Amino acid sequence: MEKEKLFREFPPVSTQEWKEKISKDLKGADYEKKLFWKTEEGFAVHPFYRNEDTEKLTYKDVLPGDFPFVRGNKAKGNSWLVNQIIVVDDIQKANAKALDIRMKGVGSFAFVFEDGKQPSEEETEALCMNIRADLMELNFKTESPEEMVQIIDSLAKKYNRDLDKVQGSVFCDPLSRYSLTGQFKNSQEADFTQLENSLKAAEHLPNFHTITVDGSIFHNAGSGIVSEMAFTLSMAVDYLNYLIDKKNDIDNIARHIRFNFSVGSNYFMEIAKFRAVRYLWAKIVNAYGINDVDSAKIYIHCSSSHWNKTIYDPYVNMLRTTTETMSAGIAGVDSMTVLPFNAVYEKGTELAERVARNQQLVLQGESHFDKVADPAAGSYYIENLTEKLINKAWQLFLDVDEKGGYLKSFEDGFVQQRVKEEAQQKDMAIATKKKSILGTNQYPNTNETAGSTVHDAYIGETEKNLLKPYRGAEAFEQLRFKTEKFSQQNERPKVWMFTFGMLAMQKARSQFAANFFGCAGFEIIDNPGFATVEKGIAAAKIARPDIVVICSSDEEYSESALQIFKALKNKMTVVLAGYPKDLIEQLKSEGFENFIHIKTNVLEELKRYQRLLNIE
Repeated sequence: MEKEKLFREFPPVSTQEWKEKISKDLKGADYEKKLFWKTEEGFAVHPFYRNEDTEKLTYKDVLPGDFPFVRGNKAKGNSWLVNQIIVVDDIQKANAKALDIRMKGVGSFAFVFEDGKQPSEEETEALCMNIRADLMELNFKTESPEEMVQIIDSLAKKYNRDLDKVQGSVFCDPLSRYSLTGQFKNSQEADFTQLENSLKAAEHLPNFHTITVDGSIFHNAGSGIVSEMAFTLSMAVDYLNYLIDKKNDIDNIARHIRFNFSVGSNYFMEIAKFRAVRYLWAKIVNAYGINDVDSAKIYIHCSSSHWNKTIYDPYVNMLRTTTETMSAGIAGVDSMTVLPFNAVYEKGTELAERVARNQQLVLQGESHFDKVADPAAGSYYIENLTEKLINKAWQLFLDVDEKGGYLKSFEDGFVQQRVKEEAQQKDMAIATKKKSILGTNQYPNTNETAGSTVHDAYIGETEKNLLKPYRGAEAFEQLRFKTEKFSQQNERPKVWMFTFGMLAMQKARSQFAANFFGCAGFEIIDNPGFATVEKGIAAAKIARPDIVVICSSDEEYSESALQIFKALKNKMTVVLAGYPKDLIEQLKSEGFENFIHIKTNVLEELKRYQRLLNIE
């Protein structure tokens, strides 16, 4: 019996018919220019996708749990481990904290020892007291990864744990260290030898990762997703080549590698990123001749982006980490750290850490993100993004390989130059508000102050031949912090809205101007609209603000802008909200030079206004 088809009474609509309908609605406007948008990764995104767009996918018939694992490592379910970082400065306190958060949903600990301390076996035993290594994932960042692996192996045997079930990692990534500092810990050969020694130390721990590939350094330096993927995989291949040259088994190497990635706010693109990385890594490892297909499974640990977090309006960081957690969860990562919302300017508080944990727990326990393998499957949009990222990242990976691999490409400056250019493009997008950072370059809370936190958190410049981790909001934060410092000894700069004329335009432009100058921490004084220009001029002379912004329509500017400017220019800085093309030359010829509009480089203009107000 033929199965009944839904909506069979409706005739099918072809792609061409959709395009014709869209073109008609556009009334002659160019279809591609109007509706296609180009991603930071360099490819165009269509306004709609259909099933036919998935016909040429390279992984179309792959199922979850099957090679090349683009749809996830698991055939069923989508569970991941909730990870929390514990900075260890006191062994007993760190153990107490671990035991506490274990009962609050954490399944993975990341013990970070301050000042590169290397704990002894006795200290590690005390740190992990009442924590079963075969039930919890234990990760360590210490001075000597090799020694740490030996300690875990020894303790696991001492407590008679099932060694096959001991999970976790040590942080051992010489290339990420070199990329950030320009130096190996000891030397290239010594650091790479440590990779091999750590690998051999885990001979009896098949699920304990001894090699880390930290791709977060690219994301947090401002790179695009394609570069992040390609360079991370290139680092991993450098490790593979070294260890294979030393006669190590490819299956054994692959099982002991862990990838660390950051996840940003580009929701759908981040979902596609992790799916594409799984595909590419499986293909790469398979090319080395693995004997067990499971060796091609990539282990991905994911952390919230540091790059997009802010000091001002920090509670918005919780919104950012929510979408990031959703992206990573849907994409099928293996473990995840959500950074506390205040992590960029102070040590995480109990509340902030609780919220960070619960964001993952809610998605698992209430939204059931962990129940369905590859939740993104069948989304025409995400499937196409995944395919695009696979192709783009693979091409860049091959370019790096032709240049001699990651380390050689880095020494030649290729990696840094590409990341720097991509970071500069993002910075320009932030400066011109094409990329919004809520609370920083859009809709700032002008009553908020940051105290000394901006200065303390600001990373500043690094040497040009290194990767520079930074946050996209830093430039605006420094701008606003400068106003704060100025206001401690002086009156806070006032921006006064000269509103008159057409109600809709005066409101729109006064709101635009308030948003514009609020990003610098200036005090905003709005007005309900003056009945006449003369009354507005009189009110401005009484108020005596530092900056007055003329807010009305272009038509009314032609009649009144010069009148206002001439009346107030000797008493305050006069700014026009908008850019009336037919009037600009006349205004400039009379000495009017301050205009703000949607194409303005907000950051540079605000710096100029600070200089005009002697804010140094």
